[in-house]
Amino acid sequence: MNLKLNKESSELSECHLTFCVTHQLYQRIDTEALFNLKPEIRAPLSGGNFQPSSEIQIQATLDPALLPKLAENSTNANQAASYLQQLSQKNPKHPILSTYSWYALEVKQKQETGETGYRTLWAYLKPSDITSDGIDSEKMSEAMLNFAKEWADSNNSEDSVDVMSQAIEEMNHTFEELTNNISEMTEEIVSESIKEMTDAFEEITNSISEISEEIADEENVFKAVVNFFIEDDWQFAKLETQPTLRLAFQGKNGKWDCYAKAREQQQQFVFYSVSPINAPENKRLPITEFITRANYGMIMGNFEFDFTTGEIRYKTSIDVEGDNLSFALIKQMVYANVMMMDEYLPGIMAVIEGEVEVKEAILLVEG
Repeated sequence: MNLKLNKESSELSECHLTFCVTHQLYQRIDTEALFNLKPEIRAPLSGGNFQPSSEIQIQATLDPALLPKLAENSTNANQAASYLQQLSQKNPKHPILSTYSWYALEVKQKQETGETGYRTLWAYLKPSDITSDGIDSEKMSEAMLNFAKEWADSNNSEDSVDVMSQAIEEMNHTFEELTNNISEMTEEIVSESIKEMTDAFEEITNSISEISEEIADEENVFKAVVNFFIEDDWQFAKLETQPTLRLAFQGKNGKWDCYAKAREQQQQFVFYSVSPINAPENKRLPITEFITRANYGMIMGNFEFDFTTGEIRYKTSIDVEGDNLSFALIKQMVYANVMMMDEYLPGIMAVIEGEVEVKEAILLVEG
């Protein structure tokens, strides 16, 4: 359908080819991952499934290692198209004609209801960005993030961006090591490096389907948490940078802050009650003893003590992997937590204020 050449500083930098295939031929392309269409470098299909009644359009870019050969035989798009046609007749086994020498950027199909299709990683991190001068790490980071965002948007999930960002950080580390070894590359090594990059991406994201399922569960966890506190008539605020709610609770013995956190990857819900007073330095050893004695025999949760800051908190948690977080489970966790903090708060205060010894403070609480 179309062939386009891009140049930078009068040198050929990209060759884009757009062509159509039948649905049957696309199935083969899909199955064999031709044009480097590996599943792990595809964004999710949007707009519905491909239909067998219409042709499917593919836009691909040529391996940059082969651009010099193309430039030797053509100076514009028309000449490049003629050169490719000549090769197909005279030398059909030429590397330029191999599907492995082309990287699909976008696959789409026009339908009566609109357009369906997907883009690939190569639409953001172009093979042409890898040259004998190295890889631009800034371009790489931007490309990976944009690809992750599209993947996330297609899954209707904001949290999935965070999940993919973790994979991006690992990929960038791998690519930085690759960049250090790219100086004075031959064309063959450039091509091999592209393959290494694809393999690295595949290795890191080979569990994308699992991540997708986890994200769905994670959204259900945080959504269930938010719904619980709405239905149970709590006032709360969501922390901007994480799936955590901040709340306040008034007990019989005091008032303190609480935090309800959905742990994204682990599919866990954690609830904290934070003591309204920190232990000063001269009371941290006695509080450590108090916490240790209090925790012995605890069934639902435990006290935690930060010896550096003096913060004291009570924690309850649950792992909901493979299951749903119900209203009843959240209620049990939350109220078991705040009741325990309320019960032990007088003992904590007594130790901090120096009114009684630790053993006496425990007896004050436990009778």
